[in-house]
Amino acid sequence: MTVSLDILVFGAHADDAEIGMGGTIAKHVQAGSRVGVCDLTEAEMSSNGTVELRKQEAADASAVLGLSARTNLGLPDRGLEPTRIQIERIVAEIRRFKPRVVFAPYWVDRHPDHVACSRLIEEAVFNAKLRRYMPELPAVQVDQLIYYYINDVDQVSLVVDVSDHYKTKRDALSAYRSQFDSASADADRVATPLTNRYIERVEARDALLGQARGWMYAEGFALKRPHAVQLF
Repeated sequence: MTVSLDILVFGAHADDAEIGMGGTIAKHVQAGSRVGVCDLTEAEMSSNGTVELRKQEAADASAVLGLSARTNLGLPDRGLEPTRIQIERIVAEIRRFKPRVVFAPYWVDRHPDHVACSRLIEEAVFNAKLRRYMPELPAVQVDQLIYYYINDVDQVSLVVDVSDHYKTKRDALSAYRSQFDSASADADRVATPLTNRYIERVEARDALLGQARGWMYAEGFALKRPHAVQLF
């Protein structure tokens, strides 16, 4: 039986969610929320690591974060497109888990797959609420679609204090040794932006976001429509 989720985070590749919002995930899990991650691709085009290794690393990171679910749709890496088939696969995942809130990568990013993922999730969230679209699965109305940053940060409209959960984020990112470990002895390894102190730059970004509010660390998010609250 599939558990209903409070939060479902989509990423193009395993490690996208951890980079952008690992602290926010850990914070919500500790507060009792059911959080899941769906990786759209197996990252088969990655310069380092293998599909099998990336899946094991994702499983290790999921255990660190305490996720209620993690799935992989196996869509083509460097081949994400807003096709009917790909959108339907994502809609099915939303209807399967019935999340209140969905997270997707920010719609501007240096990696084309992150941009494509963002567009796909926006299309799927809209379609998921249409009862005559894929009528074999009950429609699901997502309360809010929120965008997280993977690389560059721009137009931050929501920040989350993750100071008390930053060690968990570090530990989750450390699970992706094939991507971030610059000291790896793998003879087939090549240098990429991820192996050049990438985690340190992510931490510096999160520290800078936190500094503006007097926090040690924060993660930033963007919205395309107002986030409704009852009280401040």
